[in-house]
Amino acid sequence: MMIDILVPELPESVADAVVAQWHKQPGDFVERDELLVEVETDKVILEVLAVASGTLETIIEKEGTTVLAKQILGKLKEGEAKAQQAESKVEPSVVNASPSVRRLIHEQDIDAQQIKGSGKGGAITREDIENQQNQDDASEEIDINVGREDKRVAMTRLRKRVAERLLEAKNVTAMLTTFNEVNMKPIMDLRKQYQPLFEEKHGVRLGFMSFYVKAVTEALKRYPQMNAAIDGDDIVYHNYFDISVAVSTPRGLVTPVIRDTDTLSFAQVEQTIKTLAVKGRDGKLSVDEMSGGNFTITNGGVFGSLLSTPIINPPQAAILGMHKIQDRPVAVAGKVEILPMMYVALSYDHCLIDGKDSVSFLVAIKELLEDPIRLLLDI
Repeated sequence: MMIDILVPELPESVADAVVAQWHKQPGDFVERDELLVEVETDKVILEVLAVASGTLETIIEKEGTTVLAKQILGKLKEGEAKAQQAESKVEPSVVNASPSVRRLIHEQDIDAQQIKGSGKGGAITREDIENQQNQDDASEEIDINVGREDKRVAMTRLRKRVAERLLEAKNVTAMLTTFNEVNMKPIMDLRKQYQPLFEEKHGVRLGFMSFYVKAVTEALKRYPQMNAAIDGDDIVYHNYFDISVAVSTPRGLVTPVIRDTDTLSFAQVEQTIKTLAVKGRDGKLSVDEMSGGNFTITNGGVFGSLLSTPIINPPQAAILGMHKIQDRPVAVAGKVEILPMMYVALSYDHCLIDGKDSVSFLVAIKELLEDPIRLLLDI
């Protein structure tokens, strides 16, 4: 029996998709529910699984082709195959890896046959790929002057969408940025004291992001215009707190949303961030998880950024940028002390937010982070 391999239903407001990667080739035997092909929209990657065991008969739509919902991607011939035949048709080094690692192998055009897996059962890990790349880089350095060439790669749908939104933010907002600095010693001392107990009870580490999210939430309560958006000639004030958190993934920057942050505990915030980060890395974020959001937090400090001006995520009115924590000499009560300091940057739409309110909002975040007990006492 011949079965059509179809493009799945696309998310609302998404017109089409692109065939991102075929994980099987004609003649390959596949088990039921095994990954056949991935299609990429400007928001998410959708996996197309085999609805039955059988052999991939033909590929109709090749990688890079634009497709519509329910369009036929290929044909699957239902039926069993001998185990040895099935194994001979599958590339062991590619199959023996997690989906995220297989995607990384494809995106970086790596010859998986050259990599010896160090994971369980010989599975290829991210460390194996990095080690292989380091070896390749070392060999390339020797021949760096031998030849000159360019490599042209088509932009992914996600990268195109990110570019469009960045240009939109620049063109439709009167964006300004205000800066301040935060003494992170109180939070660092608090984390050091309670980290073991927190992790033992909640099964997740106490990070900085939960403090940032809770401080922003409290500041948004005090300054509702920061939690608003412009819609035509109207200002829409939101009476709920959905905060987008910028997450870097192999495919680009995404901003999944933590919803109702005013009702979440520190542990719930950390657990939500961990879940969203893993989904983002593996390309598993749903449209709903990336939709909405009234304010964005981005942390360039994890990459070593000391100071930057983040770009607003429309239609939001503001974005907070966190940076690297670095020991610096600071004047305290007439004396110089070495303290772990962090610059913070607030970019905002001046069409909606006045300078006084933006500065006051950032100062409120600074005060809450420098005295984190206030977050627990709601003062």
